[in-house]
Amino acid sequence: MNERCIIALLGRRDEPTDAVEEYCRYLGGALRAHGVEMELARVPWADGGWTAALRDLRQRAHAWRGRWALLQYTALAWSARGFPLRFLRVMKVLRDAGVRVAVVYHDVEAYGGGRAIDQLRGRVQVRTMRRALLASDVAVFTVPPANVSWVPASREKEMFIPVGANLPVTADANKKSDRGDGVLTAAVFGVTGGAAGVEETSRIMEASRFAAKQMGKLRLVVLGRNSESAEAGLRHALRDVSVEISVLGVLSAEEVVRVLSAADVLLFVRGAISSRRGSAIAGIACGLPVIAYAGSETAPPVTDAGVVLIAREDPGQLGEALVRVLTDQDYRALLAERSRVAHRRFFAWPAIAARYAEFLG
Repeated sequence: MNERCIIALLGRRDEPTDAVEEYCRYLGGALRAHGVEMELARVPWADGGWTAALRDLRQRAHAWRGRWALLQYTALAWSARGFPLRFLRVMKVLRDAGVRVAVVYHDVEAYGGGRAIDQLRGRVQVRTMRRALLASDVAVFTVPPANVSWVPASREKEMFIPVGANLPVTADANKKSDRGDGVLTAAVFGVTGGAAGVEETSRIMEASRFAAKQMGKLRLVVLGRNSESAEAGLRHALRDVSVEISVLGVLSAEEVVRVLSAADVLLFVRGAISSRRGSAIAGIACGLPVIAYAGSETAPPVTDAGVVLIAREDPGQLGEALVRVLTDQDYRALLAERSRVAHRRFFAWPAIAARYAEFLG
């Protein structure tokens, strides 16, 4: 194996799209400019069980001695129900084989929930993340470590590297063609499943209704995961106002860029915005103003982009912010330019790869 080859190690594949795998592929492409090749590998525990998966990993890890492995952490990648205890076994196999381990935290906090099982799951996740931090050579956080509740004050080996957009963004992104109808477009990229998705759909509906009444007409484009599940509710709730609704489902990366680049603003209501939320970074990468909730993970550099922060506790702010962005052309242009600049500086894959090269080199 080439001495400049690193391993991106993943757990169970996510469906219908695997954002972590896409992250690794875009990162690997950008690292070639630094003379680094990346090989993707999986621990297929979900297919043949953990015993066989760890045995296979031990055999492969001998060839990785002295190399870097970027071990990708999300709780559900390493456990069917979010109890990722065996993640630490994977780390031990790598360390025993002489592999240098960088844990990349795509999840940085425990899952929420008020049930006893939720609280137990949360404690297991935090304990796993803490122990993985101690056992790693480097810990890569996708939000600033100071904004992570369980990270100790001493941060000698932690690095902050935000995620990029898993999209083939070019310099032409956000150069809109004249549609000729004068209708402004708000985009929603991805909807959470379950009860959270119902709340998100309700917020989107209320904001769209408010904006349409203020502006006269609005185009709402919903794409990505679970977008189809929101369609019926949106069409029913907005049937009596001038909102043109387009629900596109899961698209190719090229189509996502085309759709977002043609929009005028991104509504991000899937929790608070942060530098680990790829669907929000997608809007920034396409040069859009982004209207989003503020939260504990909301910090620079995502706040350096054209982000309008609102309080989740005040639903009316979403519609008011949407009207301001869409009706004030100069304000919208200022926010769009801030997003383009922030993308080049912080969220573009060359910028991300340069941060990784600091310790991979």
